[in-house]
Amino acid sequence: MDIGVILNIVVFASAILLVLLVLLQQRGASLGAGFGGSGELNTERRGLEKSMYNATIVIAVIFVLSILSILII
Repeated sequence: MDIGVILNIVVFASAILLVLLVLLQQRGASLGAGFGGSGELNTERRGLEKSMYNATIVIAVIFVLSILSILII
């Protein structure tokens, strides 16, 4: 397989995973939170929420690096 095909697959897979991870996160899920009307107290992330947050960062970095490598190649 060509490196361009592999990079395109990585971009596609990371984009799908990134969208899913962002949509699955619970913080600020109410409509009022979008306008600053959330009455929730911000606390430290724990458990699954922290794992999803860290995975979102990793997948976002992979997505950006793969896009940049496609532009270079």
